Formats: sequence, C-alpha cells, structure tokens
Amino acid sequence: MAETAREEILKRVRAAVGTGSGVGWDAIERTYRQSSEMGREGLLHLLEDRLRDYDAGVYRSDAADLRSVIAGVLASRGKRRMAIANGFPKDWLPTDGEFVEDAAGGYARLDGCDGVLTTATLAIAETGTIVLQDAPGQGRRALTLVPDYHLCVVEAGSVVQTVPEAFARLQGTARKATTFFSGPSATADIEMTRIKGVHGPRFVDVVFVMD
Repeated sequence: MAETAREEILKRVRAAVGTGSGVGWDAIERTYRQSSEMGREGLLHLLEDRLRDYDAGVYRSDAADLRSVIAGVLASRGKRRMAIANGFPKDWLPTDGEFVEDAAGGYARLDGCDGVLTTATLAIAETGTIVLQDAPGQGRRALTLVPDYHLCVVEAGSVVQTVPEAFARLQGTARKATTFFSGPSATADIEMTRIKGVHGPRFVDVVFVMD
C-alpha cells in the first residue's frame, strides 16, 4: 500500500513538471495578464496607494531636487547617520548628516546607524513591492535587514504593473541575490497581534524619481 501511494505521488509530480509525461512547461496555458495596461502616472498612483496602505511614506522628486527631498525626509524622521550601499550616487546625498558607505563590516556597525539609504532594481505596482538586488546602490542584504529604517529611491521608469513583468525584467540578473519587500517588515502571531520589524526595518520611506 505504501509503495502504491509513493508511486502515485511521484506520478503526479512527474505529470506536474512534465517529466516523462509528454507535457512540458511550454505547454502550460498562461492566460493571466503579463504586461502593463496602465500609463506611467497610473502605475505610480497604484504603487503609491499600495505602499501607503502598508504604512510606508511616499514622496516624489525630479533628479534636480532629489538631494533636498532626501534631506527633508531624513530630517522629518530625525535620521542623521545613514548607511549607504556601495555605488549609491554621491550627488544625491544631502550635505548635512553622516553617510557611512557599507564595506561588509560587522552587523554592530550597521545597527549603529539610524537607517539605510539605497536605490532599487524595480518596483511592482499591483503588489506594492520593491525589488532589491546585490547591485551598485542597493548593496548586500544585511544592509537593508539590520537597520530599523530604510529610505529607498525608486526611478519612475523602473515601475511595472505586474509580477510577470517584473520576473521578465529580472531574467538577465536572476543569479544575483534578490529581495522582494512590500512596506515595513511586519508579521502576526496566531492571535493576530501585528508586530513590526521582525524580518527587517519597522519604518520605510520611498522616493519616486521622475524622469
């Protein structure tokens, strides 16, 4: 009986992945939406709505004013000593404050900063998700998991509508360490008590940089 059940399970697995069944991944019908149906402003409005619903702060800026916008956001949060990812554009950094470039130091060094400042690879409007990779301006994952505050700069042109679009764009860098997050870290226990900051920053702000 046990052997029969095992064979049945394996048979279903093979059928699901197309091994020995004559059915491959390419034969699976994909009728879900895989491309954007919204213009730039619609995408940004949807993403902003999702992020605010997750308790993230959202701001907009053009490239010329980005430095002052970042300075204003940090001042409103009372943040002065910020860790930055290697490769973060220096001309975006405010003249006031202390910015510590990450050099794979110890976690205590990161924990001693008021927060972290990064860019992003892309953002997904429908899910309110920001995607970070091990890339210039974004850094290693510890950089954005240890500090209690994260200010993320997202270029408006990198916002897509759907998850399939995001994965299509990520194909070329799929081997890099990649993190998806939607707003501040939060979880709930069996009694549905919501706790922030369990898996990452409790506070997140996002600045859209307009083209």
